[in-house]
Amino acid sequence: MAIVVNMPRLSDTMEEGTVASWLKNVGDFVEEGDILAEIETDKATMEFESFNEGVLLHIGVQEGETTKVDQLLAIIGEEGEDISAILNSNEKSLSSNDYSEQNIDQTETIEEEEEKEEENIIQTPNIPEGVVVVTMPRLSDTMEEGTVASWLKNVGDYVEEGDILAEIETDKATMEFESFNEGTLLHVGLSVGDSAKVDDLLAIIGPEGTDVTDIANNFSAQLAKNETSSEAKNEIKEVKANEISDTNITEKSTTIDTSPEAIENKGRIFISPLAKKIANEKGISLNQIQGSGENGRIIKRDVENYNPSSKSISQTVEKFLPSGIEDFDEIKHSQMRKVIAKRLGESKFTAPHYYLAVEFDMDNAITFRQQFNSIPDTKISFNDIIVKASALA
Repeated sequence: MAIVVNMPRLSDTMEEGTVASWLKNVGDFVEEGDILAEIETDKATMEFESFNEGVLLHIGVQEGETTKVDQLLAIIGEEGEDISAILNSNEKSLSSNDYSEQNIDQTETIEEEEEKEEENIIQTPNIPEGVVVVTMPRLSDTMEEGTVASWLKNVGDYVEEGDILAEIETDKATMEFESFNEGTLLHVGLSVGDSAKVDDLLAIIGPEGTDVTDIANNFSAQLAKNETSSEAKNEIKEVKANEISDTNITEKSTTIDTSPEAIENKGRIFISPLAKKIANEKGISLNQIQGSGENGRIIKRDVENYNPSSKSISQTVEKFLPSGIEDFDEIKHSQMRKVIAKRLGESKFTAPHYYLAVEFDMDNAITFRQQFNSIPDTKISFNDIIVKASALA
């Protein structure tokens, strides 16, 4: 009885194989354990041996051709046996598979088109005249999401074309985002420190007094399919807004001081990158530094010569914790750190790794180290010996 030999799965990730060479021809007798062919997988070229005994009656895949796993590779049976029925059934199964795949592709494309139409219907609510929806811009080629570092305009402020709306932190740097439209800032879609993907809702600009709640809700509801509901998001935003307003009120009520150090800068802060880095390292608030550069720009000298008041010193004192109690502060990763972590993970899991281990006889090195360390005021380690040997090599 004829036996059908299918393309074997020679590795866990193998989906198809290529016949590199046939070691048996049609009409040759094949014994169990004989090498039938060399098959090239996604990782290596491997020999495929026969688990059956008989005459090679048919070869389904020629040298250099590729086929999927479990497809017809060869037929082994008795000499002169009729295998036309097997070949006909195999052709019918292939044609039916192709037809089903075409139907699946067509249904998938139809479903995708319907989904796109639904998305367009949901994402395009009735936008009043003069209202412009500002989305998260793509400020670099590799940028996938951005974080709002600071808002330079508040809801209700009038925005002119060219004004700086916000500072957005990308995967490479923190950049200023200027408005390309003119009008009143009616809605802010992200709070300071929040992140969003490119083309997500950032803000809405339009004529003063225009109701844009319908636009904001529909836009955010469509983009947040797998996230929390819009009501929960609105509650979280309200809580955050209340907390921010409360902290602003307490800061204004507690920072009444006539000293020049207590004077806070309002609005946009002009600062050099080096001065900003030094201020972040020292934990100095930029709002309390008076710049001496051009147009009030804060420079390195201003940060180094800054003397905090007693009030600010008391605020920077670490909180007291009893012994035996652990505490931590959760710090959000910057966009640059997120990309670094992502690239590091990709280099580990996508690139092939191999490790080498070599054994050395260190008996002589141990004896030498003991003798050398017996000298007064002398002490060397095995690491010192290895570094010296590497330098000599």
